[in-house]
Amino acid sequence: MATRLLVSCGETSGDLYGGELVRHLRARMGEITVFGLGGDHLAAEGTHLLAHVRELGVVGLLEVVRHLRRLHAIYRSVLAEVERDRPALAVLIDYPDFNLRLARALRRRGVRVAYYVSPQVWAWRRGRLRVIAETVSHMVVIFPFEEALYRNAGVPVTFVGHPLVDLVRPPADRAAFLTSLGLAPDRPMVAVLPGSRAQEAAHNLPPLAGALRLLAVRRPDLQFTLAVAPALDAGSLLPALGELSVVPVKGQAHAVLGSATLALVASGTATVEAALLRTPMVVVYRLSPLTYALGRPFVRVPRFAMANLIAGREVVKELIQNEFTPEAVSREALTLLDDPARLARLRDDLRVVGQRLGPPGASARAADVVARLIEEQKLDRTVGYM
Repeated sequence: MATRLLVSCGETSGDLYGGELVRHLRARMGEITVFGLGGDHLAAEGTHLLAHVRELGVVGLLEVVRHLRRLHAIYRSVLAEVERDRPALAVLIDYPDFNLRLARALRRRGVRVAYYVSPQVWAWRRGRLRVIAETVSHMVVIFPFEEALYRNAGVPVTFVGHPLVDLVRPPADRAAFLTSLGLAPDRPMVAVLPGSRAQEAAHNLPPLAGALRLLAVRRPDLQFTLAVAPALDAGSLLPALGELSVVPVKGQAHAVLGSATLALVASGTATVEAALLRTPMVVVYRLSPLTYALGRPFVRVPRFAMANLIAGREVVKELIQNEFTPEAVSREALTLLDDPARLARLRDDLRVVGQRLGPPGASARAADVVARLIEEQKLDRTVGYM
């Protein structure tokens, strides 16, 4: 009988990591039945999706409130499927506002939980550690500084490294890739990554477009690309760019970043991808003013960009909320573009950041942990029946 597994993620990055996890699990365990929440990567690995990440990607406190009814219906559908046929294990991937609530409900129903990709409790809402200790059987973490945090809190934990180490690769031929986009390989290219969710892009793209206008005046030799996340529609983003000459590229963020002289990147997974590709970047982010005002007092870290958190110092410039203006982005970009030696130093710093994300094989190591938890659960049930 096939092992039944619940996987729940609500973001594009979680879907990518979940798809790789399931692929490695199948190699270890043979036939497994997977259901839950995810996107195209999990679906490609045979997961029965109860909802797609396109329905789940909500950013900000106020934005979540507006979508509560839909999210609650999805939550109930997951629990209904759990009650219909209980899984051997649940793997919850990031997406903590939804998944930590789900973890409580799963525990009440006797389902063990592995949590893959930690909520950012080291940054804010540290009280979630108590919820995790009460509901999660094992944390599977991807950043090196997270392991000690959970160990000290008495939560079983394994650091497996970052799955993107295996997945992020530049284009095999940068010149050919740029030529295929109608761009000149011998001219500098600035990549724009406004976020993987519609609300992120809506907040981040207008000031980024303003920065591109200023850069186009100061440096007419620059070329611009817009990396469009798989869950987004390029047509909905282009109006914010107006008359600018920007080439949209959908679903090829690694190739875009790997070909860029400089990237303007919304804080999040894309900053890790840029670090692994050693692409110099300026990190930006903007939320709705009220959401930011409500959340900022709870943030416990001085930096937002993951490259800076991993390095333990400011490696890349961060422009967050009110500091994120077209003028500031343009100024920081030019500081790098006009100074090749500074660009080279930043690439060296990013190489060190990438090395700290662990060796290749993170998804395989995560699958080893999950497979062991499944076998332990099967053994516990067998003993219980005796």
